[in-house]
Order: sequence, then C-alpha cells, then structure tokens
Amino acid sequence: MSPMSTTKLQVALDFIELDRALAVAKAAVAGGADYLEAGTPLIKSEGLDAVRKLREMFPGKTIIADMKTMDAGRIETEAAAKAGANIVTVSGTATPSTIKECVEAGKHYGVLVAVDLLGVADPVVFTQKLAEWGVAWVDVHCAIDAQMQGEDPLELLRAVRAVTTQTLAVAGGINSETAAAAVAAGADVVIVGGAITKAVDPQQAAAQIRRALDTGESVATTHFKRSTEANLRELIASVRTSNISDGTHRQPCLEGLRPLIEGKMICGPAVTVRTFPGDWSKPVQAIDIAKPGDILVVDASGQSPAVWGELATESAVVKGVAGLVCNGAVRDTADIRRMDFPVWTKLVTTHAGDPMGMGDINVPIVVCGQRIVPGDWIVADDDGVMVLPKAKAVEMANRAADILEAENRIRTEIRAGSTLAQVLNLSRWEKRGGGSGVG
Repeated sequence: MSPMSTTKLQVALDFIELDRALAVAKAAVAGGADYLEAGTPLIKSEGLDAVRKLREMFPGKTIIADMKTMDAGRIETEAAAKAGANIVTVSGTATPSTIKECVEAGKHYGVLVAVDLLGVADPVVFTQKLAEWGVAWVDVHCAIDAQMQGEDPLELLRAVRAVTTQTLAVAGGINSETAAAAVAAGADVVIVGGAITKAVDPQQAAAQIRRALDTGESVATTHFKRSTEANLRELIASVRTSNISDGTHRQPCLEGLRPLIEGKMICGPAVTVRTFPGDWSKPVQAIDIAKPGDILVVDASGQSPAVWGELATESAVVKGVAGLVCNGAVRDTADIRRMDFPVWTKLVTTHAGDPMGMGDINVPIVVCGQRIVPGDWIVADDDGVMVLPKAKAVEMANRAADILEAENRIRTEIRAGSTLAQVLNLSRWEKRGGGSGVG
C-alpha cells in the first residue's frame, strides 16, 4: 500500500444553509478530509456563526474562514480568529495595505492568512511580492464562472509553484480524476467543493479523492467534470433540457415543438433550413449536407403542409442524422416511429406540399422567437427543444451539469427523510421588500 500523501484535502462548504453544510462536513471528515472551509457563500448567509459551529463540532480540525477580505483587514481577521478559524483568506485584489494589515492581525491572533489570487492581473509576480509581505499561504483559484467556460487552475499552479516555497492551495473544479494531477503540479492543499458537497455520498466522494491524493492515481468519476469543445457532446448527453434552462437563468425552449416519440433525447450541431410551408426540397437536400450526429432544424413558418415524411426519414437514418426539429408540419408519423427517428415538430398532418426549391440551407433562422445559426447546439427531450449558441455551448453545458449535480444532492437529502421546502429552507429565502427600482 502506498504511503499517505502529505497533501491536505480541504472541503469547501459553499452552501447557504448551515445545517446542510454541517452534515456534509461530518461525512467529508469521515471520508478523510483534513481541513474544513466555511465558504464565502456560507459566511455571507450565516455569518461567522458558521465558523463557530464548525469549531464546536470539529475541535481538532483546521478551519478556514473564506472571508476574501477586501477592506478592514484587522477587524475581519480578528473576528474570524475569535470565531475559531485557523486560517483566514484575503482577496489578492485588495490593497497592499489591507493584505499587510491582515498578516499583522493574523500574527497577533495566532491565525494564518491565505491570499486568494482570484482576479490578480499577474499572479506569478504578485506571489513573489506576497512572500516579502510575510504571507505564507497562497490560494490558486479558478473561479466557478471561469470553470463553466472550461478553464482549470493547474497551469497557473505550476507557474506559481516554480517561483515560491509558500504553501500553495489549489481550487477550481478538482475531482477524483484530477486531484492527483493537482499534487503533481505542486499543490500542498487540494481544495474540493462540488465533487464532495454535491455528491450523493459525500463520505465516499471524499474517500475517493483522498485515495487519489495518496496513490497519485486518477479515480474515475461520473459527475463533477467540466467540458471543453473536445468532449462537449458527452457532457450535453448527460444532462436534460430543464438543467440547461435552470443554468441559464430560465431560458425558454422553442415553444410549441413537441416530440413524436417520447423518451428520446438528442444533441448535436444544427444544420439550419429555411423553407416555405409544404416545400420539402431544401429539407431533403440538407440531409446530404449534414454530417453524422448533426440535427436538422427546419423553419417552415410553423404551418402545414408537411415538409418531412417517411422517405426523408429513411434518407436521414442512412446518413446518420441525429434527429429533426421542424417548425412546420411532418407526416407519416407511424413510419417515423417505426424507424425510431427522433422528431420534434409543431404540426402533424396528412398532406405534403411540392418540392419548389425555395429557401436556403445553413443560414441564420428564427424559430419560435429564437435565432439559430449553423453550428449552434440543439438539445431536445420530452420537455422541449433548447438552443445553445455555439459560442456559449461549453459554458451552458457546464452550468447545466452543475445544476444536475446540485439536484442529485438535494434528491438524496429528500430521500433521507427531508422535504424539498426544508432542504431549500424556502421560508427563510422568501423575498421580503426590496425590488429592482428606486424611488
């Protein structure tokens, strides 16, 4: 058996509900977590009582108060220290005077001060300055919003490790598959959030990451992985349209388009077609242009006659087209179902039109009020059809995965005997006063 790694595992409790944070903290410690972090959202929601409660429950553990202090360094460091924190974070974008004040207060109250490099313009040069100011701990941090765009912190970690002997902690989408790579890149502390806090079994998740740290080997995981262009289809296929909507501030689907075959889910780049109602020439020609895995998106003004039927379906199946989204009418639906070809359509009718050849292929179209251009990603399931603009597809897919992971954790808590209202503490978070305007 490999010896235990000296790398510490820190779990970031980025909840807004203290009870949920404490339950996961207990499980994470049982799984091998060394450090417990009262995350910034938790401190903003619950105040330093979150730190006090963690200290009460885990008297022998290292507790981090992720304050990300920007001003009033002495006051905030003192408050966190008196609440029971061992380590307090200050933002690297704070003024030098604030960072130095935190360090001085830390010395006085017996806590270490960690500087978070999030948002720092030149983090490598800045880290060297921090050593001169007496900072012994640095957090290399890839922000959640940056993770959604496919970024990771390990390249920066390597660069910072090359210029300093300070304790380096790394955060930003680390999971059991990447934890060992973080150690190899120079991390003294690996900070893990969602891969533990959103896990169905946080104790098992922490144990798997602990094993990866100790053995230096990747441990496979299904969730908590963020996509790039290279594996976009795989990630999109793991979520649902409702997750995509929730992750993009409730973006609506293409209203009124419904599946012919329930239980189907498709995703792929769009081949767009603009045609007139009943003119099936361009939709059929688009099959020849489509690549395997593409989705045909046809705008026929949401009207009949049909622009798609059995023979078009036969051709699309042979070509490997993933499915059809039709803002218009289709027919031969029994045959389409027999061939198990996924279709979402506005209308079903008996009669087709004629191949007049009007319209265009692979041009921008507007369907149900949403603009779709060639190469945009289309995702469709029983709930409807979602459009992921090509430039934002990676981010939207990652945000959808993040929503799904959070729901998996909530589902587990409900099944353990809670209710949705209790888990989300809805009564506490009801809107009271305020508003979007002034005066």
